[in-house]
Amino acid sequence: MIFNTVAYFILFLAPAAIAFRLVRPRAQPWVCLTFGALFYVFFSLTQVGGMAGAFCLLIFLWESAFSRLYKPGSVLCLIGIGQTLLFLVVFKYWNFLTGLVCAPMGHDPVSWAGAFLPLGISFFTFEFIHYAVDRYRGAAPAGTFGEYLAFILFFPTLVAGPIKRYQDFLPNLTKPSLKWQEDWELGTTRVLVGLAKKFGVADLLTALTHHLNRADIAAAQRWMLPLWLLAYGFKIYFDFSAYSDIAIGSARLFGIKVPENFDWPYLRTNISEFWRRWHISLYRWLVDYVFIPLGGSRTSRPRVYINIFITMFLSGLWHGAGLNFVVWGLWHGLLLVGHRLWSRLTGPASRQPTRAGRFAAWAVTFVLVNLGWAFFCMDLPTSVFFFHRLFLG
Repeated sequence: MIFNTVAYFILFLAPAAIAFRLVRPRAQPWVCLTFGALFYVFFSLTQVGGMAGAFCLLIFLWESAFSRLYKPGSVLCLIGIGQTLLFLVVFKYWNFLTGLVCAPMGHDPVSWAGAFLPLGISFFTFEFIHYAVDRYRGAAPAGTFGEYLAFILFFPTLVAGPIKRYQDFLPNLTKPSLKWQEDWELGTTRVLVGLAKKFGVADLLTALTHHLNRADIAAAQRWMLPLWLLAYGFKIYFDFSAYSDIAIGSARLFGIKVPENFDWPYLRTNISEFWRRWHISLYRWLVDYVFIPLGGSRTSRPRVYINIFITMFLSGLWHGAGLNFVVWGLWHGLLLVGHRLWSRLTGPASRQPTRAGRFAAWAVTFVLVNLGWAFFCMDLPTSVFFFHRLFLG
């Protein structure tokens, strides 16, 4: 985790936030993009190695330069979306896709020498796509070259979100909050909450989640398996929400507000409400840029279900290049479709559900969500073996 390093706070966050507050408004976007570029190169060297970060800066520069050509209704916006998806496929999914093609023929995957996964590619490509789509729709302002680069390279959200929208971020960038004391108090508190989640909960649960491998699963008593999986469910929540807390708090030090990402998702009583409060910025992105363009809910019932499955399939694939992530996405697609079918079968509630009814709905949702984490945290054969041991012994 980058956000729990001394380098993040001493070399980047503190000097960048102070510099941003002290320079003239016209120079503030350049503070963001300068520190963002340095941040990306520095942590790419430590996380990926080589000159990966410097190479990826060329992608940022090219994308930013090309985005200057976007206009409402322009085919160049569609070309921009296509090139962004091409970057994502080449860097993140090339080995996975060639493996799927080559494996049935008995050949090794066609991997390319020097391949690396750019830091935060899943997040910044979604912001690239959002801007191209919204420029095409006429829903986002053009901004300047520097403002767009500052949006993309804003380092608190660069590697793990929340996923921003340009039309929401730009007013914050050009007219940030001037309440220095309030912003620093709220921002620092949010960062400390994130660090407490990371060190005080998520890291401690790692001791249990390390057992989710085939050898330990085979040797364990059955009653231990759900405890390990439950530990993973809480670990991923506290780990990822810690990232989001630190990112949101860091942005607040600049006087900039970015979207919330979690709102007590494990307390929700159905899978639809869970997704509205789990990784909120991703959920809204998927709804606006995948589900609704496919037709959303304003089409025939079978088509709505297909749209849900396509959206959640892409959600799973976005999380990782592996069949287990695809199955995890389809699992949630099945749960969402199942919830719609159940809601249609039972009809609108004529009265408030009882306390027992609410508890039962929460318990079912909680169990089904956490069962799904098995596909997320283990490769597909291991997750199948896990369920075999869990339910069949």
